[in-house]
Amino acid sequence: MVNGACGLGHNGGVTVATDPATEPDAKTGKRSDAKPDATLAAAVEQARAVAVDAGGDTVGEHLGVSSDGERVVTHAFAATVPGYQGWHWAVTLARAPRSKVVTVDDIVLLPGADALLAPAWVPWSERLRPGDLGPGDLLPADPDDPRLVPAYAAPDDVVAGRLDDQVEEVAFELGLGRVRVLSREGRLDAAERWYAGESGPSSAMARNAPAHCGTCGFYLSLAGALQAGFGVCGNEMASVDGRVVSVEYGCGAHSEAVVEVPSLAELVGEVYDDGEIVTD
Repeated sequence: MVNGACGLGHNGGVTVATDPATEPDAKTGKRSDAKPDATLAAAVEQARAVAVDAGGDTVGEHLGVSSDGERVVTHAFAATVPGYQGWHWAVTLARAPRSKVVTVDDIVLLPGADALLAPAWVPWSERLRPGDLGPGDLLPADPDDPRLVPAYAAPDDVVAGRLDDQVEEVAFELGLGRVRVLSREGRLDAAERWYAGESGPSSAMARNAPAHCGTCGFYLSLAGALQAGFGVCGNEMASVDGRVVSVEYGCGAHSEAVVEVPSLAELVGEVYDDGEIVTD
């Protein structure tokens, strides 16, 4: 049976065919300092026959032979399989002690150093980026998300009758009616992200602003533990309208921004009277 990129060799590992020289092989990128078994190394045609049986006319020139252990070698043949640039056929041969009978352990198509490979698989949870969710998309909740902790009073408490009517009325107003709330780690993570982002004090807009958001009339403070450091911009003329901003952020739409406009009656800068220009 012919395997793909992760075929298993005779010893359960990936079999990589290499040149026996001490320098890395130009085709496979590997090196082997051990001298291949002479009988097995000479069985090039037997190895080729096995490769042809598996790959047909996609088996090319013999690239080399490497030692995989005592009386175990791997022959490498160039592969001309469409779409498998830089790959090679690897045929692993072995023989028993004091025996000249060559047996075939494995035949597999493997990538070389310059092979064209697909990107490594990445779980969806690591591929997802902010802004990827669209209308109708659902992001499965992680029950072990370290950014969240159980709330003091959750909807299950209401259903089970563990909250009286008066507590239920104010539960959501106090933020106690949710199943989970932000943990300390979750709050710190959000604060660091907002502070270092485009709405933080290090952005170009903030560095050129006349004053900070904390002194702006359009600034709406957040409630809870992040109140001292962050709020929401309520100025429709600002580029961050409706977004969370740091109290140290700022922009040109500050409520107290003052622009000095020079009087039209006053001369500004140097004035030249072209009537006084004398020409030759």
